Amino acid sequence: MEQRKYYTSTGLVFFNLSCLLLLLSCLSGSAEAYKNYTVGESLGWFDNLEKPTVNYQKWADSKSFSLGDFLIFNTDNNHSVVQTYNFTTYKLCDYEDALDSDTKIWSAADPSNTATVAVSVAVPLLKQGPTYFFSSDYDGDQCNNGQHFKINVTHGQGLPDSLKSPSEQAPAPNSADYNNDESAPDIVVPSNFNNPHDDKGSDDDDNDVKKESGSVSLFVKSWNMKLYGPRAEASGDYIVL
Repeated sequence: MEQRKYYTSTGLVFFNLSCLLLLLSCLSGSAEAYKNYTVGESLGWFDNLEKPTVNYQKWADSKSFSLGDFLIFNTDNNHSVVQTYNFTTYKLCDYEDALDSDTKIWSAADPSNTATVAVSVAVPLLKQGPTYFFSSDYDGDQCNNGQHFKINVTHGQGLPDSLKSPSEQAPAPNSADYNNDESAPDIVVPSNFNNPHDDKGSDDDDNDVKKESGSVSLFVKSWNMKLYGPRAEASGDYIVL
């Protein structure tokens, strides 16, 4: 009898452990925070005539970008930050003929300036799909000298509330834009837009982990009580987290 009880207890332990791992794997997917990416890392955002060579496309290809993430451009007032969804605009390294609805100049250079001033620009990723960045100043010379890259933005967790425009509405079923992935939306920055930050601080993350762990513990305990009755708790035949 003792030997049979030993095997029953062991089997129950492995059964509950498997359930626990499955639940934790499901919960872990929702804990991922939005990310901030510093373009070019410590070398910043400059054309290759001004700074040591930076392959911005190679840098971008090593990252995974999602809605709600931020790109941080550390540069100066001799360089610009242009974002576009228009591939032709990107290839021309020129935004003069671009539409306001598909291209935004986040920071414009001032070639007439007499003093170089450091500039840091935070750009939120608001549109899923291909997105292009470049500096088009000096007749496109900066772009042609390596200051450009393209990325693909995935849905991820979707846009956080802080980046959603209050007037943002889904198109009606009979609208020309309904379910049309080819149409680029206007690049509109919400009125409550501010500097990039993770939605959750470290303290909040710890609290969330504790809440999730406690929820899993209560769930497993309740399940065991339903399946095996009060004797399971008294005999220690199940896991209590």
